[in-house]
Amino acid sequence: MHRPRTGSVPALLAAALLAATALLGLAAPVPAAAAGGGAHEVREVREEREALTADAYWTPARMLAARPAEGTERPGARPAGPVPPSHPFNGLPQVGTFFWTDGHNTGRFCGGTVVRSPHGDLAVSAAHCLRSPDPKKQFSFVPQYHDGLKPHGVFPVRAIHIDQRYYDLGTGKGARWDFAVVRLGPRADGRTVQRAVGAYKLAIRPGYTHDRVRLVGYPGNSDTTYPKPLDCTSSTHRYTSTDPGAPGDFLEIACAGYVGGTSGGPFLVRGPGSSGWSVIGVIGGYHTGGDTPDISYSSYFTDDLLALYRQAVEEGD
Repeated sequence: MHRPRTGSVPALLAAALLAATALLGLAAPVPAAAAGGGAHEVREVREEREALTADAYWTPARMLAARPAEGTERPGARPAGPVPPSHPFNGLPQVGTFFWTDGHNTGRFCGGTVVRSPHGDLAVSAAHCLRSPDPKKQFSFVPQYHDGLKPHGVFPVRAIHIDQRYYDLGTGKGARWDFAVVRLGPRADGRTVQRAVGAYKLAIRPGYTHDRVRLVGYPGNSDTTYPKPLDCTSSTHRYTSTDPGAPGDFLEIACAGYVGGTSGGPFLVRGPGSSGWSVIGVIGGYHTGGDTPDISYSSYFTDDLLALYRQAVEEGD
């Protein structure tokens, strides 16, 4: 049985966290207070300063200059026939952008969505955005990012959970596991991301055929005149790959203009009555999301994703 990789991500975040700790004057352990504060209060202070540092770093200019995560480019000709249009909008509170700087100090980004969890601190994205072993500095999540704005603040990334098979097999043969669960720290006021913006239900084995699916994605700024996310409503169906280098069954959706950078953006369906929206996929999977901006894919959400989710919840206990 394959085990999903646990999410303490020392290889990705340790250097950045150590640097931030030194910058904040907390390089040495702080003695526990004699009257009940102790390590808990120290951790809260460290988390607040960490969040303030992340918020200060991601200025409008830096966010606007960030480029899509490596491996998310989407060249190719448009398919024949009509495709439902997309349009720029100001986004949804539960959907946002991960920002970080790579090993060359280049700002990068990829989409993500807050999902319901017991601790209120989890989001989902595409594994191909986040699998690189390169250090990710100033790694943060900005809900409802648009036009260089941070309407709900900045939440530092604490851990990434990606299935070990995706690391072992790569973006092609591991395409069925192109999903990730990310644990976020609180923003500077101590509020968790779920308390700040709400969250969507994570749907496991949701089926492939849906008549009305909302697709949200953040295009690369070099590919669009709008520094805003894209919104489109279309239908999904099952796509069985004929490429032996990328086997599996995937969700497929036709929506125009989902260029590089839209990876990690959610497939959303509204439940019956007042049950709200559910996330049934993220742009990725087959050929890391597709070969054309007008046809997008997602790995199918199975119990393998549920295992990552449970690990992330347990890590936060």
